[in-house]
Amino acid sequence: MIRCSLPRSCRSSIRGSGRPSTPMETYLRLMFLKFRYRLGYESLCREVGDSITWRRFCRIPLDGSVPHPTTLMKLTTRCGSAAVDGLNEALLAKAAEAKLLRTSRVRADTTVVPANVCYPTDSGLLATAIRRIGTAGQRIHHAGGAVRTRLRDRSRAAGKRAHGIAAKLRSRSQLGRDQVKDGVQRITGELADLAQATVRDAHRLLVNARRALRQARVTAAELAEAGVHDAAAGRRRGRLARAVVDLSRLLEATGQIIGQTRQRIAGTTPDGASRVVSLHDRDARPIAKSRLGKPAASPYPRSAVTVRGARPARSFTRWIAGASCGASGGFPTCMS
Repeated sequence: MIRCSLPRSCRSSIRGSGRPSTPMETYLRLMFLKFRYRLGYESLCREVGDSITWRRFCRIPLDGSVPHPTTLMKLTTRCGSAAVDGLNEALLAKAAEAKLLRTSRVRADTTVVPANVCYPTDSGLLATAIRRIGTAGQRIHHAGGAVRTRLRDRSRAAGKRAHGIAAKLRSRSQLGRDQVKDGVQRITGELADLAQATVRDAHRLLVNARRALRQARVTAAELAEAGVHDAAAGRRRGRLARAVVDLSRLLEATGQIIGQTRQRIAGTTPDGASRVVSLHDRDARPIAKSRLGKPAASPYPRSAVTVRGARPARSFTRWIAGASCGASGGFPTCMS
């Protein structure tokens, strides 16, 4: 297999003719370690020199010298990186088939980093969603899409109700706690109703805007076949397409916020792993990571995954952003 994979210029070292060089078996084993553990040439030579197990694996005596990194670079240039990668892939497949390499076990450790979002409340998210839906509808109208479909701007009504919640919270000293809680839930329910009506109107606008976008694309294709190019129409079409995409994503997030708001009003805590805490950053999750001065945060879950394979083995770590982690309080937990 090695003779067929390597180019003709590298087979002299296998036959033994020519100037003595690094044995091809040692080179291939070194390249396997480099491929398996994602090492550079210098770090590979340093790790092999410090490890008796890796020396035995690479067929390097204890009193022998490890090949220099530049020697490995030159051999890789002669053999070709494609041939070396193919040999490594074949070796991994053969080891897995012979059950010498276990690739089904994953051990995960997690940590969190803070997300750049404000403190999330359902009422604030609903008010922001209503305002942004109105802005997205204006963008669609200005781009020439669904100009006859009316979208009512309910941002002022949403702002009044959001300020009403703040006033209720400021009057906690005069009113009872239960009375204030009932008032906040009532106003939050009104905000959810406003958001639901806004989403219903925006869905009609979105359907007509998509129809207008399809017609604009058909017209542009016909003009292109006739040899006519309208740059201004192309820019309007691009603005319309971006506005349609933004509105569709915003409506999806708003529907999820409405659902979790009604679930909280009903007395049920929404699932933290799927709860929306920000409209501009959908990957943020409500994970309670408290410390003095900062009671809670809405960070990104990130997991450091450690995979153990065949011997000689050393665990290597790779960062995976946005892993699927549960967040019910405390640190996130990942399933292996």
